[in-house]
Amino acid sequence: MPDSYHVVITDVIHEPDVEREVLDGIATVEPHNCTGNQEVAEAVRDADAVIIWHTVELRADAIAGMRRCRGIARCGVGYDNIDLKAAGQRGIWVSNVPDYGTEEVADHTIGMLIAVSRRFAQMDKLIKSGVWDFNRARPVWRLRGQTLGIIGFGRIGSAVSLRARPLGLRVLAHDPYLRPGLEKSFGVELVDLDTLLAESDFVTVHPPLTEETYHLMGEATLRSMKPTAYLINAARGPIVDEAALIYALRQGWIAGAALDVLEHEPPAPDNPLLRMDNVLLTPHSAFYSEESVTELRRKGAQDIARVLRGEPPRTPVNEQYMRQSALISGGTRMP
Repeated sequence: MPDSYHVVITDVIHEPDVEREVLDGIATVEPHNCTGNQEVAEAVRDADAVIIWHTVELRADAIAGMRRCRGIARCGVGYDNIDLKAAGQRGIWVSNVPDYGTEEVADHTIGMLIAVSRRFAQMDKLIKSGVWDFNRARPVWRLRGQTLGIIGFGRIGSAVSLRARPLGLRVLAHDPYLRPGLEKSFGVELVDLDTLLAESDFVTVHPPLTEETYHLMGEATLRSMKPTAYLINAARGPIVDEAALIYALRQGWIAGAALDVLEHEPPAPDNPLLRMDNVLLTPHSAFYSEESVTELRRKGAQDIARVLRGEPPRTPVNEQYMRQSALISGGTRMP
């Protein structure tokens, strides 16, 4: 029956034209501007499916109150704002969109690397204060021949390497889950974390946010970096222990940082990172281009369409819990 299902978008999207195009004849689409857990719980209670972005959470209590939900699509890569176990136990698929925006994040990472290497922010600030003198931003070192360390060599990490090598950078990679030998096809060296930190002039982090990677870059790892090295994070904020980073910058353990994501967003007005000249900040925008957002929205909505047709999503992230529950919403058995 046309439009027999009801899909709720919890946050970010105010005009769901892309989602309505994908779900035309399948479901009605209702956008919300939820800002807290109670608003989320109320919005999703009668939804057949939910599309959620990154500004709110979908906790166990809200999931428990969902009366007929079949699927939750996380518009983005990370899904730490959704209780996967609670959803799986209720037979609700959860999916993400891991393959959008790869080019944008890789471009952004390399852009940040060049910006801190060439000291663009410092020179711009000097000129705007009336000082036309590059000597005030010295030293600047030739990029060719320096070493980039990539932590996490998945879609984005490998895309960064493809952009870095033509610049003349030596590229090291660390990823305990990488299939042996794959790094050779990208022309990078696979090393342990200690070696990467000790030898890299730039360290960029690209693993998913998990219990294992939470605060991966903390006091010990930051102290293992060169005092002339820069840390780049265009992945997930909590991968970097922000308090430890601030301390490392104040103590001179590293030369600086380029951050697209922070542990707490937006940052508090008194966050010391906002006042440090050796810190380059962008507002969680590495993923963004007009093309990437459209791709993201379309793929998220397509997964919802699959679920509402009784199919599993293209990229499920809670399959282990679905198998444990043995049922998906509507009584369909797991394959």
